[in-house]
Amino acid sequence: MAQTVSNGVIHESPLRGTFRARHGLIIGALGVVYGDIGTSPLYTVRQCFDDIGSIRPESIWGVLSLIAWSLFIVVTLKYVIVIMRADNRGEGGILALTALALRAANRGTRAASWIIAAGMIGAALFYGDGVITPAISVLSAVEGLKVATPLFEPYIVPITVVLLVALFMFQRRGTGMVGEFFGPIMALWFVVLACLGGAEIARHPAVLFALDPRYGINFLLADPARGFILLGAVVLAVTGAEALYADMGHFGARPIRRAWLYFVFPALLLNYFGQGALLLHEPGALTNPFYLLAPDWFRLPLVVLSSVATVIASQAVISGAFSMTRQAVQLGYLPRLEIRHTSEHEVGQIYVPKLNLFLLIAVLVLVLGFHSSDNLGAAYGIAVTGTMTITTILAFAYMRGVLRWNFYWSTLLFGLFLAIDLMFFSANMLKIEEGGWFPLAVAALVYTVMATWRTGRAQLTAARAVGGLPLETFITSLKPDHPVRVPGTAVFTTANNDRVPNALLHNLKHNHVLADRVILMTVMTEDIPHVGDDQRLQIRHLDKNFHTITLHYGFMDQPNIPRALAQCRIMHFQFKLLETSFFVGREKIVASKKTRFWRWRKGLFILMSNTMLDATEFFRIPPNRVIELGGQIEI
Repeated sequence: MAQTVSNGVIHESPLRGTFRARHGLIIGALGVVYGDIGTSPLYTVRQCFDDIGSIRPESIWGVLSLIAWSLFIVVTLKYVIVIMRADNRGEGGILALTALALRAANRGTRAASWIIAAGMIGAALFYGDGVITPAISVLSAVEGLKVATPLFEPYIVPITVVLLVALFMFQRRGTGMVGEFFGPIMALWFVVLACLGGAEIARHPAVLFALDPRYGINFLLADPARGFILLGAVVLAVTGAEALYADMGHFGARPIRRAWLYFVFPALLLNYFGQGALLLHEPGALTNPFYLLAPDWFRLPLVVLSSVATVIASQAVISGAFSMTRQAVQLGYLPRLEIRHTSEHEVGQIYVPKLNLFLLIAVLVLVLGFHSSDNLGAAYGIAVTGTMTITTILAFAYMRGVLRWNFYWSTLLFGLFLAIDLMFFSANMLKIEEGGWFPLAVAALVYTVMATWRTGRAQLTAARAVGGLPLETFITSLKPDHPVRVPGTAVFTTANNDRVPNALLHNLKHNHVLADRVILMTVMTEDIPHVGDDQRLQIRHLDKNFHTITLHYGFMDQPNIPRALAQCRIMHFQFKLLETSFFVGREKIVASKKTRFWRWRKGLFILMSNTMLDATEFFRIPPNRVIELGGQIEI
């Protein structure tokens, strides 16, 4: 029974509530997960035929067959059915997958180093994709204006620039209110895609021959050189597939799978085949087959809807870049950055000012440099296919090394995925001179920053360990009357609570006193997305009122030291902030000739260290309770 009535009040059954919640998640997934891949019909078919220069029926069937089976194998089989099984406690994405794959290798080994390097390359390529997606999506949508009337053609780029600037400026305000409308708008978008394509297919059903994979295979075999070039455009149909996996933690695997299988996949197929049907009887429609599917009276409304859909798609990519940046900071791949929470209720809604500015500048450079979505199509694909390839490799390492999948079947399955990924990646490498160099340059820049930061931090930790004084030895050396103990609690942040932090030694050297209670605090980031409050704290009590506290956070958690200290009362370890001082070391890093670290990389690491977000702000420590002690260290 769906409803019961009691005292005039209608009560819904748990089954109905579950039904609504499930469908709410599906609608939400449409707005966040499928924006990128859902706007691919705007440019994919046109780009395919621009690359091969042929519009005969055989080529139309061949192109549509390759698009359809790419969507099935890459998105449905690889991501929806297989890759989404590699969930890190519900979270997905390249860095979450890297953390999972590391479980198949011992830390510190060469295998672990290769896995970490692969994860950083995949993350860097994701940023390259994040630069191009807003540019090509919004530009391709606005180009519909010149289909409606040529008078708009001179204003295409200026309108695109205005929309993109407004989009990035809006990030600081958060997307909570607008997010409620994303799902229904994208649902309408997919309905329109299906209706436009379905109507054209009904008029020319012969296009359905392309469902036969032999048309695609024969097209590739008949002219391998041209077919290889075509693959570089076909991959545009599957861009955004990585979002299915990356956003799994927001909606869960089941709603994302259902949204794809029952709604998005059919709508995309109908639209792609509708464009093909249009080209079968009207080759001149290649100028813009997507917009020419619509009747004249609907083209301007379609431009408006397309622009909104592409803004939503861009928003999802930008939010994904913010989320990945937070993960990279927590995992030690990037320096501390200012991360603002734009919602009091949704932890995932964040804003990273420096990254937002970097993305805006890069996107505007692309739009002003390439001028059209056709030109940008040449630059699109390399970063996407590179990330897909790395995802396949890391997923195989996890499935085989941790989940112990059958060697023969897992090798066969992932071998198929890797072969397809490498074909797409190789085809896109032909586009480097035409613009593909730009996302690779962005990815190379990001990887250099990440690798330099990780290597520099490792060398800094090694330099701190040289000559470090063991904590137990230091405590033993303390006398009852020397140094003088003063009332209060002193908290010293340190990366290793088995060694005496430099800040403690500097304080003792200059002030000649120690607090009555001394605490060494270490913050650890685990390879899981979230750590529960019951596992947050690890306290060790030592002699002479010394204590160590280790705080554990997941790579999706935001560290908050005062909140963690408040939890200590559960373990009968009380804190009064007004009687607690936090000692933070502020080290001046000096370049040394002793290490095998290139001079320019040392300079880059020192620059990042000097400009990263202050530990006080990052860990939410009350600034009026902080004492900073300087020092110098060589790397």
